[in-house]
Amino acid sequence: MPYLKIQMNRQLDAEKSAALLASASQMIAAELGKPERYVMVELASNPAMLFAGSGEPAAFVELKSIGLPGNRTKALSQVLCSLLQDGAGIAPARVYIEFTDAPGGFWGWNNSTF
Repeated sequence: MPYLKIQMNRQLDAEKSAALLASASQMIAAELGKPERYVMVELASNPAMLFAGSGEPAAFVELKSIGLPGNRTKALSQVLCSLLQDGAGIAPARVYIEFTDAPGGFWGWNNSTF
């Protein structure tokens, strides 16, 4: 049920993309205390994107989950920014993150909802 979408204005090779996706999936599962089998991670590389009027490496990240704890967003921001800095060379000051707590009845899966 956690869904992490990473959009970044840089292209990573296939090996680095796979490594970033795997690290992100494991990190989100651990940070949210959810089974990794329910975690979905998407990486969109190289869309046209400017941040602060600059085309330097930047990212927009969306994290949605049922029961996303509002008191954990600062810590989640830190780990996500570290993940992007280590895995893609994007400085934390060039990352925006949107957090969304979704009600279980508004999250569909396997012919039903949570």
